[in-house]
Amino acid sequence: MGLWLPSVVLLLCSAGFLALSSAAPANTSASFSFEENFDIMFAEDHFRTSPDGQIWYLYLDKKTGCGFQTRQRYRFGWFSMKLKLVGGDSAGVVTAYYMCSDLDAAPDRDELDFEFLGNRTGQPYTIQTNVYKSGIGGREMRHTLWFDPTQDFHTYSILWNTHRIVFFVDRVAIRVFKNNGKPNNFFPSGKPMYMFSSIWNADDWATRGGLEKTDWKKAPFVSSYKDFHADGCQWKDPFPACVSTTGEHWWDQYEAWSLTDGQQEDLSWVGRNLVIYDYCKDTERYPKLPEECLL
Repeated sequence: MGLWLPSVVLLLCSAGFLALSSAAPANTSASFSFEENFDIMFAEDHFRTSPDGQIWYLYLDKKTGCGFQTRQRYRFGWFSMKLKLVGGDSAGVVTAYYMCSDLDAAPDRDELDFEFLGNRTGQPYTIQTNVYKSGIGGREMRHTLWFDPTQDFHTYSILWNTHRIVFFVDRVAIRVFKNNGKPNNFFPSGKPMYMFSSIWNADDWATRGGLEKTDWKKAPFVSSYKDFHADGCQWKDPFPACVSTTGEHWWDQYEAWSLTDGQQEDLSWVGRNLVIYDYCKDTERYPKLPEECLL
């Protein structure tokens, strides 16, 4: 993989704290309690919290998984949560953290996905990101990570404005989906979205294309969550004023429209070392590449 690590990772290792980029000021996000801001989507008996209520656990067994969602919808902003993924043999298990415009996977939904694909013991986790617009997806990228996501909590974030969508891991940009310069007709921007997280069995596709099946003797599988933050435009019908490009919010200002030099350096390192699938390079699947691949 090479010896060079992203600048943010080096700061983490040498300084013992998270270096925050200008694209995500540390003091601009509001933390949310679970009881006030989330609802259980299904299988409430598979949801637990720590005694102080600060850590949330979703359980998966052979009967069912579990999930939760925000009560609010947002259109544009910065959204992050700390996750610790299922440890050990998690083949077939998918933990998801995502934004979606609908509560029931409607056929015309917009969606921004982090999906964490389980593994056999000793094999690296895979992160899959995806973008949907009007119910159409197929914009997957897959990455490995530079750390073991089952040993501790790590921060996974989405920056969404009219110019770009950026997926971050511990403030390292791992993917940028652009809408500046030449317009991107596949860019989801018109629908407000809820935040979701869930755990479920997907052993028909998640690990080695479905070759590795879930070992239910290892159940229950548990994913852990804490510190959800949102700094975004909370939707209010018919149309909230904050959706307009006013520049009043940091995520809507010029500095948030593109990566800093340091972020671009980190993204380039990720691209060279951690990307294991990019739909824009899959010419067998897409003999004619989607138009946004050319942006």
